[in-house]
Amino acid sequence: MTEVLNQLFIGGAWVDAADGATMPVDDPATGEILCHVADAGPKDAKLAEEAAVQAQREWARTAPRARSEILRRAYEIIIERTDELAHLMTSEMGKPLAEAKGEVAYAAEFFRWFSEEAVRIDGGCATLPDGRNRMLLSRRPVGPCLLITPWNFPLAMGTRKIGPAIAAGCTMILKPAPQTPLSSLALAGILKEAGLPDGVLNIVTTSRAGEVCEPLLRGGRIRKLSFTGSTGVGRILLAQCADTVVRTSMELGGNAPFIVFDDADLDVAVDGAMVAKMRNMGEACTAANRFFVHRSVAEEFGRRLAERMGALVVGPGTRDGVDVGPLIDRTGRGKVEELVADAVERGARVLVGGRTPEGPGCFYPPTVLTDVSAESRLMDTEIFGPVAAILTFDDEDEVLSRANDTQWGLVGYVFTQGLDRGLRVSEGLEVGMVGLNTGLVSNPAAPFGGVKQSGLGREGGRVGIDEFLEYQYVAVPVR
Repeated sequence: MTEVLNQLFIGGAWVDAADGATMPVDDPATGEILCHVADAGPKDAKLAEEAAVQAQREWARTAPRARSEILRRAYEIIIERTDELAHLMTSEMGKPLAEAKGEVAYAAEFFRWFSEEAVRIDGGCATLPDGRNRMLLSRRPVGPCLLITPWNFPLAMGTRKIGPAIAAGCTMILKPAPQTPLSSLALAGILKEAGLPDGVLNIVTTSRAGEVCEPLLRGGRIRKLSFTGSTGVGRILLAQCADTVVRTSMELGGNAPFIVFDDADLDVAVDGAMVAKMRNMGEACTAANRFFVHRSVAEEFGRRLAERMGALVVGPGTRDGVDVGPLIDRTGRGKVEELVADAVERGARVLVGGRTPEGPGCFYPPTVLTDVSAESRLMDTEIFGPVAAILTFDDEDEVLSRANDTQWGLVGYVFTQGLDRGLRVSEGLEVGMVGLNTGLVSNPAAPFGGVKQSGLGREGGRVGIDEFLEYQYVAVPVR
């Protein structure tokens, strides 16, 4: 049985915060407090750092197969406990149980994937062109890491970072989002059960992120930061990493365009829109934000999408038959309300939704807007909610220019039955990932990440482990 844990996990032990502080974890469906967890401060962060540093040398020398088998055992435990972990996630984050179970499977797959990559870390040997030296090339763990994860995918974002760090031989400190610490704490228990040595993974739950993280990044002992979150926070962390030249990988904000051409199969396009927009209630960096639909099919696409969105059942994620759970908190819901109101004031029409329901919880209905002005705030703001904003276009060059007119470049979606057009537009989009006639791009076997201000580096796929490895070259004279 997966126990609900509420302490810090440092050096393989469960401990209270040094100053005894705790913080509440709320149920976004009711607004009630689920429990309290330890609220770490700078002293706790230093203890976690010391544990990670002390464990690094021995962990780096651990056989790749041993690291692989730990990840494989953890994968199997997660799969066995799907129902328990899904309930825990739904309680703290709000997503419907069916979707939470999907995330558990997705999260587990990162451990399985990187268990296989752990034994495939390669190097090389070659004679250099001048013939005087041989080159011995090896790859080594970058060292102790700080991993910072968001609240929207609390289990999967943890495994996506922890998996490659373990596979590469790095120790780590994980700081989960304060809204959703329980999934991360459960993950620590699972890894300990799977045989992960003490000190390799340390978890500090905190509401004082600045006090906890900045000293770690500026202190010189943490050698790698992996962060998923907003572009604004990412910029701050990059500045903090500069003093000691901490290696960074960042998955930041998105403003995904969803492009529907006149020759698109509208059934496929609407299905894709439901996935790209409504996964996780729209609270995803990959969520479709701006729907550019060819003028000739815009009315029909909007009607079909509104019908599908309007048929979704909104309610607590634990209730049978619910499709859409609450947003994470009242601040998140308030942002969505403001963006919709601004769009309506600028002339947008509401096809469905658009009104906040009465009662407890942080619910917001699936909403479709049409005739959206390009000046609306939601055109250059990540909505992070169940709102589809439809604009029209007339030609390919126009829509590419408008789609690329943003500081972000994480993902884009293209719907057309023309192969040439699909590939041409995909290549023209300034994004790290493209869904061509599909609304789902995330997969542990694929490199996840963006360009421009959507981030640095890639997670997952064959390259995901590279973020946690350094190259060392040894020159050996040829005698």
